[in-house]
Amino acid sequence: MRDISVTRAVIKIGTNTICGPDGQVDSAYLDAIARQVVELERMGVQSIIVTSGAIGSGSGELGLDGVQKDIPQKQACAAVGQAALMLTYREVFARYGRSVGQLLLTYDSFSDRKVYLNLRKTVDTLFGLGVIPVINENDVISTDEIGETFGDNDKLSALVASKVDADLLIMLTDVDGLYDRNPDTDRDARLIETVDEITKDIEMMAGDGKSGRSKGGMRSKINAARIVMGSGCNAVIARGREEDVVMRIVKGEPIGTLFSARSLYTNRERWILYASPRGKVMVDEGAERALREGGSLLPCGITAVEGRFKVGDVVRLGTFAKGVVNFPSGEIMHLKEECEKEKRKGNGKVHNGSVVVDHCNIVFHS
Repeated sequence: MRDISVTRAVIKIGTNTICGPDGQVDSAYLDAIARQVVELERMGVQSIIVTSGAIGSGSGELGLDGVQKDIPQKQACAAVGQAALMLTYREVFARYGRSVGQLLLTYDSFSDRKVYLNLRKTVDTLFGLGVIPVINENDVISTDEIGETFGDNDKLSALVASKVDADLLIMLTDVDGLYDRNPDTDRDARLIETVDEITKDIEMMAGDGKSGRSKGGMRSKINAARIVMGSGCNAVIARGREEDVVMRIVKGEPIGTLFSARSLYTNRERWILYASPRGKVMVDEGAERALREGGSLLPCGITAVEGRFKVGDVVRLGTFAKGVVNFPSGEIMHLKEECEKEKRKGNGKVHNGSVVVDHCNIVFHS
């Protein structure tokens, strides 16, 4: 048995798992998921569901399953399929006396600090009301998932887990977990039961394979696991059609591949690290060295500014970090010019208050 303690879990259900052969949402399967979620609730475990399947479900209903579609067609399928998907969730949870709450997110939900904090408050309020949160990417207005940025909601589920302080992310898919070799072509392939660190070798095992309606593949699940591991959250990749798979994983049964948690970042650091940057600030070697030694970013160390951003936005710092800026993009190079003037005068001083990014608001890429 695995020694994992869970009070809040995120359950991500992939497209190939949630949809039947006809492309429609499998209500019997979701009924089993609902039953397990309610059982976990009685055990004191809160569950958030991150669901795929809107595009797949809409494609099946519109007779477009298996048909090559452009982004507007996929968004139209999502508009039809999301309604059917949530209706099924509502029906199956109602059988167990529970309501569901729909949250449709875009990547910006994790970039804007206020929106992100409101998301956490909404999730906590739903739990307080006895409602099960069901989250999906807003495919109708966003192309992130459709363009495979989120990878069939793998990255979305990881961001949700890291932002709401979950203990466990369960990614339910159509394979048993991570293998050391391709099990479809090698009979000696071995299932990796536990991963403590995502190395280059682990990444190579993931490959690039995708199947059926799914857009994620194992590589995007590895990347999702990387996010939650650094947030102090365990992750498990497992076959979603295993009987009572969610209950068994939470109880510690060694199903699938476990990615062990390593708490590397605080909640605020996670927000900075995974926010979508609004711009980029390039720095010289001296400034980079000072930042890595724990210093703040001063105007004289800046070489260029890219993009338009405002005070409080997250930006890239060179290629090595992200940070929260204290000045809008239009003022930073002016501060740089003023700093250079002072240096030419021999003062070597920086104007009071002109720290562009405080050291406490800088997070380095791991």
